[in-house]
Amino acid sequence: MTTTRTARELAETYFTAWEAGDFDTLRGLLAENVDFVGALGTASGVAEALAGLEGLGQVLEKIDVKARVAEDGEVITWFDLYTNVAPPTPTANWMHVEDGKVSRIRVTFDPRALLAGLERQN
Repeated sequence: MTTTRTARELAETYFTAWEAGDFDTLRGLLAENVDFVGALGTASGVAEALAGLEGLGQVLEKIDVKARVAEDGEVITWFDLYTNVAPPTPTANWMHVEDGKVSRIRVTFDPRALLAGLERQN
């Protein structure tokens, strides 16, 4: 018997894996042709999306989820992104799930403090 995870469960697993730096689990959640658009850039395909998550993962300390709303294949997660380079950043993440995989991600937040912190780090 095969168990298919709901879009909400996929989103929960995605954020748990990203926070833990578990990129093998993340790879398994993303569609090969995943399309990502966010405040810091875009990515086409699983390799580019993982590279972006790994890059931000280098400064990621914690993801504090405030709310998650799911309907069918759509999930919106509202969270505070804690990094070691900036104050907590309120963030909204929308995911679209098709065939049991995350196929589209859109992320929005005010990037100014994070960008300044990343620049100071370099």
